[in-house]
Amino acid sequence: MWLWRMKPWILGPRGVKWKGGLYWASLRPVSGCRALLVTATALVNHWTQLFEERGVPEARESSEYIVAHVLGAKTFQSLPASQRSTPITKLQQEQIGELCARRLQRMPVQYVIGEWDFQGLTLKMAPPVFIPRPETEELVNLVLHEESQRWQEPRGKGTLGHQPRSYPLILDVCCGSGAIALSLLSRLTQSRVVAVDKGEEAVRLTRENAQRLHLENRIQIVHHDVTAGVNREQLLVWGPVDFLVSNPPYIFHRDMEQLAPEILSYEDTDSLDGGEDGMRVITEILSQAPVLLKDSGSIFLEVDPRHPELVGKWLQSCPDLGLSISATHVDFCGKPRFLHIRKSRGSGS
Repeated sequence: MWLWRMKPWILGPRGVKWKGGLYWASLRPVSGCRALLVTATALVNHWTQLFEERGVPEARESSEYIVAHVLGAKTFQSLPASQRSTPITKLQQEQIGELCARRLQRMPVQYVIGEWDFQGLTLKMAPPVFIPRPETEELVNLVLHEESQRWQEPRGKGTLGHQPRSYPLILDVCCGSGAIALSLLSRLTQSRVVAVDKGEEAVRLTRENAQRLHLENRIQIVHHDVTAGVNREQLLVWGPVDFLVSNPPYIFHRDMEQLAPEILSYEDTDSLDGGEDGMRVITEILSQAPVLLKDSGSIFLEVDPRHPELVGKWLQSCPDLGLSISATHVDFCGKPRFLHIRKSRGSGS
């Protein structure tokens, strides 16, 4: 990894050039700015234009996030107007330059600034651990909705719905940064989660995020490859679970080469590549689910839009699993993205 360093900001010929193996940058004169008196707005405009010239996607969003981060804000829009128009310090200019140089190398902005928000939680991000996408927030919402519905249903004849409530046990497979697991823990305040990932970096990052959010007492984080089979001692530390939730690797192998440079160069491709038909890890999860779930437990999966049909056919070919698709839900682009699969009573062992 290159060590990116930026020359102190000066007004002069525009560009970012190699010099001695390091990146050097300078600003084009900006209207209303004198040497070393550069505003946040001017820097956003400068880097936006440079990103656009170099083909960096989401150029303005990237520059705004980086400038806001250095200035201690979540978003550029949340900065007071006065702060946006006030000259920033030389140190801040250098920090922004260093981070923007990384973005020029197509490092995802989440890795550049080292954090990202998911379901209202600020999570640490670090390569190569998979970056949670916005649509995955809907997967969390589906689990939350199912849990709320669970306790609105009649509890059986004669109970009048007053059966003592048991709080959910959840298994998060392929947990990555812990985004799903920690979001559920924060919203379901009496729940407990077992979070599993085969990547050591992911396990470490989930543990660190749990500690940062003070949720470490209700989560067990397990280094385990689900394709290696069931490890009951680790996965069922609190017994069978109510919900198994996963955003597994599901991209068809032939589609991997079409991914953006930000993904292929920095994220762990094993967390994305689902094999020839994208089903390699999905079928492993489904095969193991009956022994991991309680009776009538639920599986929530994020999948490729081609998968609902493939998963349905696969489950029909494995009737002994006692699993069936209860619902398919679309993402915010209207594509079938999430599967709710139920376990029938008495199936599994």
